[in-house]
This record gives sequence, structure tokens and C-alpha cells, in this order.
Amino acid sequence: MLCLSVALCSTVNSGFAQVMLKPVQPGEPITLMPTDAAVFESPELRKDLPCTVAGRKADLGFDLKFHSGFDVTIPLRELSGDGSTLSVVFRVYPQGNKEHAAYFVQHFKVPEVDEDAKGDAILQGSIDVGPGRYRVEWLMRDKVERVCSSAWDVEASLSAKDKPMPLFIDPDQIAESAPEPFVNDSGSLPSRQADGVNLKLLVNFAPQDSTSPTLQRSDTEALVSILKTIQRDKNVGRLSLVAFNIGENRIVYRQETADRIDFPALGKALQSMKLGTVSVAKLGEKHSETDFLEELIEKEVADTAHPDAVIFAGPKAMLSADVPQEDLRRIGDIECPVFYMNYNLNPQAVPWKDSISHAIRAFKGTEYTISRPRDLWVSSSEMFSRIVRSKRQHAMAAAASASTGTH
Repeated sequence: MLCLSVALCSTVNSGFAQVMLKPVQPGEPITLMPTDAAVFESPELRKDLPCTVAGRKADLGFDLKFHSGFDVTIPLRELSGDGSTLSVVFRVYPQGNKEHAAYFVQHFKVPEVDEDAKGDAILQGSIDVGPGRYRVEWLMRDKVERVCSSAWDVEASLSAKDKPMPLFIDPDQIAESAPEPFVNDSGSLPSRQADGVNLKLLVNFAPQDSTSPTLQRSDTEALVSILKTIQRDKNVGRLSLVAFNIGENRIVYRQETADRIDFPALGKALQSMKLGTVSVAKLGEKHSETDFLEELIEKEVADTAHPDAVIFAGPKAMLSADVPQEDLRRIGDIECPVFYMNYNLNPQAVPWKDSISHAIRAFKGTEYTISRPRDLWVSSSEMFSRIVRSKRQHAMAAAASASTGTH
């Protein structure tokens, strides 16, 4: 028998997939519909609306937050009709601390479904949590008030090796998952110091799979997480950003020096990318991607603005030809350190160096492979230690030179 799965659209008034309910006044309890509250307080699970719910384990993402959620399967025959809305309400609280529950609501728009439809509809939801153990109590109801309910436990914990890793969500904290990667940090950034380091960021926004016609969300989330990890570091004073795509031979977005990155503007600019298409002009150029990378390095790495470090980031860029080292050496010595944060989910599959890695060798650059969240933490910690040390050495050398010149 043919099995059909349909993913339903999730819509709410705010435009997000789900919303965390807020009290009318701070400190007041959340007011639920009496029928929903009764389902949560009942020890019995409801199945008058047949569905299967599977809670997801909490996995640590590149954004250094734990992500959990649920997957729901419901037979299409239960949704037959001219379309309606399924409403999901769930609460999450640290185990043994129900008074601090977070409540969420989510609405799924059901299209018109034939009475004899076969297969299942699949619904999903997600939440962010900090380290801890949580209880999830969940219900879904349809337009005739049939209810499906479930409950499960979730544990979010770091391994002993990762315990020192600072996360961007506190223990026992529960939060909405960001609807998309390109949102500014909700929390405040560390206060910027006048002597903080000035960084230039060069990011190749491209998919892990070079043959993919689209930039997958997993790719953008990882690259945005790298940028946010850098931005949140207490040593940062100012930073500038150049987002490019080697495949398209163009700079997609540029942000001049500021104290933070404008992520919504970056996301909007990336929508103009047309991966998988090749212009006629590009077809006539033998090594257009190599030429683009060389021009980018000549202009951006040899920047007269003198940043304290230049940081490349992106997936493997395996070009038909590498930029000749002798061409890069013509740029001369670069006063600041150069780094490459290579996002590579499967380093064993592509273990050799890519074209950006070859290029930064001319500047004695350092490469880090980012395959897991821990790699991002370890590499960024080491990188900033080297940047701060380099800046301090330059300042001491400049002071010594000025002192010598006064005698």
C-alpha cells in the first residue's frame, strides 16, 4: 500500500511557527482554556483524536543552545473535510518545578483533505532549553474539540569533557526556538571596550554540498552561529563583514565597521543568491572562481583599515585551481593574523585542504575545522587568545619604536 506523508503548514498571528504565552502582568500565572487546563492536570492521556507523538532528545546546536521538540503523526482520514486548524498547546518545566512552566501555543493550517485520503500528516515543533531535566506536557485539539495528549521527559546535559563550555542559554531556562537564523541576539552583547579588537570577517555563504542548488538551513545556521559566537566574545570591540559566494563570483553583502552584525539585513541580501545557475560570461572564463577569490583577498586582506585580525569562514571551497602563492606574496606582509574557520560536518569525507586554506598559507594563516559545537568553542577561544596577544605585541612594539624615536 502506498503511504503518503504530508507536512502541514504552521501559522499563527505573529507569523512565527509557535509562540510562548506571556502573562498579562509580570508574575501572574498563564490563563489557559479550562478544557486545556483539565487535560494537563489529568493523569490519563487522551486519544479521541488519534495521533502519535514522539518527543525529541535535546541536542546541542552550533548556537550553543540545546534544541528539543516533538514530531506528531496523524492519519489524513482524521483530517478530512474542507480545511480547518489544529491547535497545539504544551508546557515545559524543570522537573519538580511546575510553578516555573513555560507555555507554548502552535496552530497548524489543514488544507482540504478527501475522505478516502491515505497516509499520514506530519507536524513538528521545537523549543530551546538550557542544561537540566524537563517535563513536557502536550495536547492537540481539532475543530470539534477532539483531543490527543501526551507527556515525556527531556534531559539536556553536557559530557564531562564539554562541561567548561559556556552556553548561550542558562540552566533550567526554556525559550522559543528562533523561527529562522537571521535574527539579532535577543540578549545584550558584552559591553564593548575601547581597546577591544577590531575584526574583519569574510564569510563564504555556500552549501556543504557544492552541487546543491539551494543553501540549506543547516548550512546557514552553522555559519550564522560562527558569526554570533565571534560577535559575543568579550574581547571584540568592532567588526566588519563581507559575505560572498565563490560560485557566483560576487560579494552578496557588505557591512562596514560596527559594534554588531545586522543579521536581518544579511539574511535579506542572501535571498538574492541564485545557486546552481551559471552565467554565459562565467562559462567563457577558465578559472573565474579562482580569479574572484584572488581579487577578494587582494582587496580585503590587504585592507588599509588595519584590523587586528582577518577571519575567513565557510564550507570547503574546492576550486579547479588554487590562487598562485606567488600572486598572494605580492600583497606583502600582513600585519594582523589571518584565520580560517572551516565549517565541515564530515571532515573524513573531504580531508584535503581547500582553496581558501591554500590561500591563507601565504599569510601564515591558521585553520580550524568546525564539525561539532565543541569545535566552535575550542577554536574561537584559541583564536581570540592569539588575536589579543598579537594586538598587545603590536602595541608594545609601537610604543618601543615611538620611545626610541624620541631620543
